[in-house]
Amino acid sequence: MRFTNSAALCLLAGSLTHAFPAPQETAPELPLPTEASTNIPVALDQLDQLAAFAQQEVEQELEAASKKRGSCNIFNVAVRREWGLLTKAERKAYTDAVLCLQAKPAKWPSTLVPGAKSRFDDWIATHINQTNTIHYTGTFLTWHRYFTWTYEQALRNECGYKGYQPYWNWAATAVSGLEKSPIFDGSAYSMSGNGAKVEGQGNVILGGNGLPEIVLPSGSGGGCVTSGPFKDMKVNLGPVSMQLADGTTVNNPDQYAYNPRCLKRDLTDAINKRFANATSVVRLILENNNIEDFQMQMQGIPGSGDIGVHGGGHYSLGGDPGRDLFTSPGDPNFYLHHGMIDRVWWIWQTLSKRTRTSSAGISGTGTFLNQPPSPPTTLDTPISMDYAFGPDVTVGDLMDTTGGPLCYIYL
Repeated sequence: MRFTNSAALCLLAGSLTHAFPAPQETAPELPLPTEASTNIPVALDQLDQLAAFAQQEVEQELEAASKKRGSCNIFNVAVRREWGLLTKAERKAYTDAVLCLQAKPAKWPSTLVPGAKSRFDDWIATHINQTNTIHYTGTFLTWHRYFTWTYEQALRNECGYKGYQPYWNWAATAVSGLEKSPIFDGSAYSMSGNGAKVEGQGNVILGGNGLPEIVLPSGSGGGCVTSGPFKDMKVNLGPVSMQLADGTTVNNPDQYAYNPRCLKRDLTDAINKRFANATSVVRLILENNNIEDFQMQMQGIPGSGDIGVHGGGHYSLGGDPGRDLFTSPGDPNFYLHHGMIDRVWWIWQTLSKRTRTSSAGISGTGTFLNQPPSPPTTLDTPISMDYAFGPDVTVGDLMDTTGGPLCYIYL
């Protein structure tokens, strides 16, 4: 029998109806898989089981915290849901808030980032500014957790959004197909669909610096997005370093320049199915017992030929700026992708929470693959969103989604 997120949602919702929760017996532990199945429907069941376990564990923790004033508890915890679980009204409220953010003036000074024209661009500029210190580093997961959370806060506090950050379940779209899913079907209630079809596209080639090439197929689009809420959207920054569907890479040394253009996508089911399917996700969660291995497998070990679920999501979206490591937040779906990245980490953390939210849950330094060499990341390492959002926090503040400034869970 397949576990479903709706069952866990009912469990949580039931708890929220009690003003003063009665003492409960400890819930029986849910059965957990021990290894990832290569049968995709079975692996989807396994992912549901792991998510249900995480939900149960965190709910029990929040029930206990409900007696403490000022803490994250069962009454005030935010619930992040998969895009397809939102109602049409909730989806439109989200995309309306994104469009609102794109209409507000930027906070980055134009003297520093001439291309930042909106509040939406503020997060892109911050990502450009810190790209080489937030990928393949000790802050990859915590930094992007805070990045996504601060974006969510801006949608809520500056644009009146009442919901929370949704996520894109790549394991589901690997089965349904990207354009057949609610997130990319191109309707008014989607995150917009594919780009216009560009004939004669070739492969996308990753690699360089002495590493073997990874050849990725192009998708069924490649041009400007033609439907949905973001069909008229303008991308203002980048690309800085972006792979094209002809095997080449475009590089721009003026990374903060103003370069207005349409949002392009090249949805590629083959990449989603190969790198971000249910088996890949469950294997990532179950086969990596320490944070060093977990975050490296998630990002793709250089030279292995695997781009990980992180790369799988980005490159299955494709397009411009989707294929640019620096300016990829310029596609609004970036935040749903990183919502899923954070959800997978959250599930993994919950399997051994005391250890995996402590200093033992950190590995790496402050530079990309430690080049140039830099000090190790610690719980006290600061994390800043530059002009996009304040205040600065530390890695330790972000290790637990129900601790520090954070108070949310996933369904």
